[in-house]
Amino acid sequence: MLARIQKSMTEKDEGFTLIELLVVIIIIGILAAIAIPVFLNQRKKATEASLKSDLRTVANEMETYYTDFQVYPNVTGSSATQAATIGTGTNAVTVKTSKGNVVTGTSAVGTGVVAGTFCLTAINDGLTATSTYRYDSDKGGLQDKNVACS
Repeated sequence: MLARIQKSMTEKDEGFTLIELLVVIIIIGILAAIAIPVFLNQRKKATEASLKSDLRTVANEMETYYTDFQVYPNVTGSSATQAATIGTGTNAVTVKTSKGNVVTGTSAVGTGVVAGTFCLTAINDGLTATSTYRYDSDKGGLQDKNVACS
């Protein structure tokens, strides 16, 4: 019995056939074709989530600024400095934003903003212009994509 097992082990071919290798490569290719678009979509979702988070953070700082100074200031943002500056001069507050995100805002009446409210806009350098998010304090906060402030 042991001799038969040893003989079968020594005579057995070691390695894979060409067809077995091709089947494995095809299976890996199919899995990659499925996984890569899903991964790229997750990156876009993560970027959009960071935009929404930055909008909420800047909106909280706007409300804090209003509590201190009884006015909503304009907001200027820059992707180079990765920051949004609320107000100007010695009362200015800087909020750090995520990489590539630019948050800007206004409280000026006549630009689609109701008196006593503010509107923030956020866009990412890596996303298209159709992925603009807005925070409208008059409408109660974060709005759907590309909805203009009232």
